[in-house]
Amino acid sequence: MGHDHSHHHHDHRDVKGRNLLISIFLNILITVAQVVGGILSGSLSLLSDALHNFSDVLSLIISYIANKYARKKASFKRTFGYKRAEIIAAFVNAATLLVVAVYLIYEAILRFINPQEIESGLVIWLAIVAIAANGFSVLLLRKSSRENMNMRSAYLHLFTDMSASVAVLVGGLLMKYYDWFWVDSLLTILIAIYLIVMGANLLKSSFNVLMLFTPDDVDLEEIRDAISTHSEIKNVHHMHIWQLNEQENHLEAHIDFYRDITLSEFDEILNEVERILSEQFGINHVNIQPEFQKDDPKDIIVQD
Repeated sequence: MGHDHSHHHHDHRDVKGRNLLISIFLNILITVAQVVGGILSGSLSLLSDALHNFSDVLSLIISYIANKYARKKASFKRTFGYKRAEIIAAFVNAATLLVVAVYLIYEAILRFINPQEIESGLVIWLAIVAIAANGFSVLLLRKSSRENMNMRSAYLHLFTDMSASVAVLVGGLLMKYYDWFWVDSLLTILIAIYLIVMGANLLKSSFNVLMLFTPDDVDLEEIRDAISTHSEIKNVHHMHIWQLNEQENHLEAHIDFYRDITLSEFDEILNEVERILSEQFGINHVNIQPEFQKDDPKDIIVQD
């Protein structure tokens, strides 16, 4: 069998951890301020923003713990280490986004039925504070979010909350100058819908990784055809491709050869196969089972 382990050095993990801690601290301050302000002003959108901020605190803590665990080395009991920890964190965080969104819609409908006057001045100032704090956190996590699903889930929580705070600010201004208090409930619903859209996409992506589904940008038939161009290879079958995490794409397959090649010949062919898989398809962990005239199913996909 062939194994190709490409090691990825996470030089920025300490930076990620520090940025997450800063974001956690800022969101705790925002949450407390918005809860007090929401109660004093009677603003549902401010309280809903506080609830979302509280979910941000929980999600950031989960992301921080996952980031720490992902650094732990593999062992005999845990041969992959905790590399899936950040994917699980992303899945949990995406699920909380959806739960929070549904609750916000429920509260907004109740407020539509029973509208209340709101102290808009307090809403405006707290929204400005939240925009500034969340905006800073978004900038801290922006770079990491591009390469890591866990960091992207934390980034999305913060970005959506910053957007929600902008909506709350606009609503506060409309309430202050036009007495449009119904805007508070409308903005809450719009915020919730946005959360559902963003959360559903992340939930699907993390679920696909956890379920070992073939990555969306990978075509099994195209990979089989690329490998089969080698003159010694008769058939490629029993293929499985999955992501361990966002840095590691794994492939295992059976390769049927035209003749009974030697082990050294197989090693040479394997090197070529690994090069093709790495350069053309981004697959960095390869496990190949060589075969010659073996009586087994030759389908590209075979259920274990």
